[in-house]
Amino acid sequence: MFAFIARQPVLDREKEVFAYELLFRDGKNNCYPDDERDATTNKLIAKNYLHLGLDDISCNKKSFINFQPERVLQGFPVSLDPENVIVELYDGVFNHDSLLTICKHVNKMGFKLAIEGHRLDPKWNDFLPYIDMIKVNTTRSDYDTVAKNVQRYKDTNVKLIAEKIETQQDFGIYRDMGFDYFQGYFFARPESVSHQNLPTSKLTLVELMGASSSVSFDIDSINSVIEHDVGLSYMLLRFINNPMINKRYQISSLRHALNYMGEVEIKKFIALLALANLSDDKPSELIHLSLVRAKFCDLVGIEKNLGTNPPLGFLVGLFSLLDALLDQDMHSLIDKLPLVEEVKVALCGGQNDLSMYLLLVKAFESGNWLKVIRLSKILEIDQKRLHSLFNEAIIWGNGVRKSISPHFPESKT
Repeated sequence: MFAFIARQPVLDREKEVFAYELLFRDGKNNCYPDDERDATTNKLIAKNYLHLGLDDISCNKKSFINFQPERVLQGFPVSLDPENVIVELYDGVFNHDSLLTICKHVNKMGFKLAIEGHRLDPKWNDFLPYIDMIKVNTTRSDYDTVAKNVQRYKDTNVKLIAEKIETQQDFGIYRDMGFDYFQGYFFARPESVSHQNLPTSKLTLVELMGASSSVSFDIDSINSVIEHDVGLSYMLLRFINNPMINKRYQISSLRHALNYMGEVEIKKFIALLALANLSDDKPSELIHLSLVRAKFCDLVGIEKNLGTNPPLGFLVGLFSLLDALLDQDMHSLIDKLPLVEEVKVALCGGQNDLSMYLLLVKAFESGNWLKVIRLSKILEIDQKRLHSLFNEAIIWGNGVRKSISPHFPESKT
């Protein structure tokens, strides 16, 4: 079980999640922790902080885990399953012979193996029978050398992963080159900003978003919009009857939900409902990331006694990727939403308390622990408490995602 951890998605050529790389705060260089905590520390964490197992954090996908040399030589913890874990080693900390010995050792134990920091240099040919994947840092590698050697590696059935892919253009370049998987937040950016008006169907969803961001709540007008759209009605009931939200009663209508859950929670789910229907053919991870951000920012807002009607922290996190979902400029989108000024400022890159929440959740996403520490001091929230909130947001996002996507994985592939 892990208390202090973050994750980064590894996407396939269709922009669907293949795996997550796990980043550990209490390990060297985001590696699996070398030292075992004593029993007292374990009990303290279990008592005070919500922490995760691999299934929770990897969302039923495979997990890339980076290991220090001494950990590999000592053997892996018995809790790590070769079916679910891909061992990741950085070639820069080994000499040639030592790394080759370790690769053979990992291969013999039945784990898939990925080498990080590789530049597709021919000197690594000796390793090819024992490794399954190669991760190429695109910001540190010579493009021509990589392009020239891609086919040779693909002919050996070694999968290629492009790291530090931060733009849609880079994704296209390395996908066309022949890479299999991609790591970076390119999917969370607009593909190409469109200046065309939103279609009527999406404007209706924007109206629903507006309802969730207003202090007042017109149940009749919202009910009318949802009742006239079978898809929206179905999605709403799936949301509200999700066990992560409602474990006791079967909800049959928006009015029933309002009576059971209360106005603030219904506003959150109307916003979720609208966002999920806006996503069209976008990667499901984009919605998933929005969910985790929404819950985390909401929880931080509660810690800071931020008002909940409307749920400002939740809305900031949920709408923070709206530009990528709609391929439109964030400023022009925000003009179409009747959001309060605090939310608009944060979403458009301004500075206020809500923008701090966004900076914080992005620091967690990238495993930037120094930034997490700095922001925790500014917000005056204990770091361990923030880790607990982020873990809670991941679990919540996993559960709600099942209501959104019919393709949510129930088993590892």
